Amino acid sequence: MKTGISGYGCYVPEYRIKVEEIARVWGQDAEQIKKGLRVVEKAVADRDEDTITIAVEAAKNAFRYSKIPPAKIGALFVGSESHPYVVKPSGTVVAEALGLPEELMLSDFEFACKAGTTAIMVCNALVKSGEIEYGMGIGADTAQGQPGDALEYTAASGGGAFILGKDPIAIIEGMFSYTTDTPDFWRREGQTYPKHAARFTGEPAYFKHVVNSTKGLLNKLSLQEKDFDHVVFHMPNGKFPRTACKKLGFDEKKLLRSLVVEKIGNTYSGSSLLGLCAVLDVAKAGERILLTSFGSGAGGDSMSLMVTDKIEERRNKEFNIDYYVNRKKYIDYALYAKMRGKIKVD
Repeated sequence: MKTGISGYGCYVPEYRIKVEEIARVWGQDAEQIKKGLRVVEKAVADRDEDTITIAVEAAKNAFRYSKIPPAKIGALFVGSESHPYVVKPSGTVVAEALGLPEELMLSDFEFACKAGTTAIMVCNALVKSGEIEYGMGIGADTAQGQPGDALEYTAASGGGAFILGKDPIAIIEGMFSYTTDTPDFWRREGQTYPKHAARFTGEPAYFKHVVNSTKGLLNKLSLQEKDFDHVVFHMPNGKFPRTACKKLGFDEKKLLRSLVVEKIGNTYSGSSLLGLCAVLDVAKAGERILLTSFGSGAGGDSMSLMVTDKIEERRNKEFNIDYYVNRKKYIDYALYAKMRGKIKVD
């Protein structure tokens, strides 16, 4: 049974802060940071935006172009590491706002930055098994970085939503996951900002899991690097996915369309999903896409997708990734700190 992505949508807040502005406040070298991270600015959620509102806006775009009625959704999974509530699901609010049926399988997912791809994989499995007709997997975040920390230059806001069904614009040919207990990034209960193990998050965390997950998928499907037209890797910055390309022997040109991180930052659970949105915005029928996400803690999800001739009729034509990347208003650090709650007032 051919199942996969039947519709997709994205959303990125309009506010941006440049690397130079953050570096100015902390007395750091902006040019060195941009060179090292391959990021020039990041998207910042407004005070009335959070994981829920981002998920809703992305999902609305998915419904708008797929023409699939919300009433047909049988499962909703929202992946994020910045759910607004510690105890209370984001998904119930998202479902209510979208008008999804109450006869609904629903849960919030957490696995750092790969929670969104896991949501997609579970929905696809449910569709394939015949349990549901359509499911929706969302990855959305309003990521936080401690003031003055390296994460502050990249931790951004945004998300993607995907409808899974039996009439796909992109068939999911196969899935593969690779998981270990590698504590490279964490946030304990009550802590405002996450902690990270600096370079340790590259090796052995990011690269080990991205490489092994991708290789596992290729072996499972008997595919090679040359069989793919587009490549999407999780983007904590603009440097890591390029390095992963080299380690796996992929042509970097196949990666370039997906590198939205350079203009909007690392949207965590939305990162690889927004990269996939960018690729689907231009992909042609018959092209094959490799998607590999990474979640700190740590694990990787890989999928092979084959684009079908339905892509043209359901392509996100207006509110696509280019629209959101180019829709921007710059803010200074003071307004950024106010909007992101970095100033605590009793």
